[in-house]
Amino acid sequence: MPDDTAETRLTDRLDPARANALLAALGRPERLDAGDALPPFFHQLYFWEAQPPEGLGRDGHPRTGGLIPDLGLPRRMWAGGALRFLAPLRAGEEAEKRSVRETVARKTGRSGPLAFVTVRHEIRQGGALCVEERQDLVYREDPSPDAPAPVPPTARGDETLARIARFDSTLLFRYSALTFNGHRIHYDVDYAREVEGYTDLVVHGPLLAQLLMLLAEEQAPLKAFRFRATAPVTLGEEVTLCRDAGSAWVRGADGRQCMAADLEF
Repeated sequence: MPDDTAETRLTDRLDPARANALLAALGRPERLDAGDALPPFFHQLYFWEAQPPEGLGRDGHPRTGGLIPDLGLPRRMWAGGALRFLAPLRAGEEAEKRSVRETVARKTGRSGPLAFVTVRHEIRQGGALCVEERQDLVYREDPSPDAPAPVPPTARGDETLARIARFDSTLLFRYSALTFNGHRIHYDVDYAREVEGYTDLVVHGPLLAQLLMLLAEEQAPLKAFRFRATAPVTLGEEVTLCRDAGSAWVRGADGRQCMAADLEF
């Protein structure tokens, strides 16, 4: 794929079986039939970009070059994003996803060179725009063994609703499979520790965001959700999913903030 590819389009029929598999993996009792509205962010289960082995990078993601340019930085992180829910996506019906690379910026941080890539997605069904999404990606160098660990922010403690969430290897495997996410930090513990410098397997940022959206939907249907990841969650951790009227966050057992989100109903 040439490096100047700044737009892609994919179509998919939103199979309710895949959505029901995620609901089951999350321990939720709901089941969906064709024509039912999908929960927010469930479009992550669809529009797979399957690549042959030679089309993958060392981390299991599709090789950079194309929509995501090759910036010479090997570590990829989904740093956050923003979503607007304009109309429900319906299970069992065909949808189209248009993705556009909006910005690429290089900076130098305390840990070395960084690159920020913003991709905008538009998902349509029956000709109507249903979801707008901005995805913020960060690329960086491999960690230095002697570099100090970053200090995460402290999470708020004023939530009005809280739920405990735990993450085992089975859930990480099932979420990776359902989203066709080959990133090795989620299933290859040696790679996660020895190459990317994590203490254990890493819980998917989109999975944390998904849980916060489902928590928010208990209050009212979401119109918009903006989030940023601030610290990784790793295998076996117990975290608290928190919500108040206009925001939600993930708090680690040690009090650190792992993710923060703004809600619009």
